[in-house]
Amino acid sequence: MLDNRAVADGSRMIFLGFGKYARADKIYALEPLRGDERGGGRRTRVWVEGVSDPIVASRTERTILSEMGQEAAADVAIVDDAVTLAQRLLEGAESGRLDLADLQRRARRLLEATTHPDEDSKLF
Repeated sequence: MLDNRAVADGSRMIFLGFGKYARADKIYALEPLRGDERGGGRRTRVWVEGVSDPIVASRTERTILSEMGQEAAADVAIVDDAVTLAQRLLEGAESGRLDLADLQRRARRLLEATTHPDEDSKLF
């Protein structure tokens, strides 16, 4: 079937952080950590076939999916940059100090990157 392309290369090892790796074809679930569970490098619970408890990864679920070859994870860098931009905006608004020129420049680069997916750009 054309729609059932290989999800993950079984020989590929995915780095989870904290010196941990898992075979791409054995990872069957990812759960982002939220609230008090998140911090100290803890980002995602990873369920791996044959391992009874989930592994805590220091990488985001989007990064892990991207390494696994998931097209749904598309362009992780763009999504991460958008989240960083939103965090800067929120922090600036809460502190009463917004650098609108900086935010405008970053937003423009982010939007340009989404219209030109072939470009490999680092916004931040």
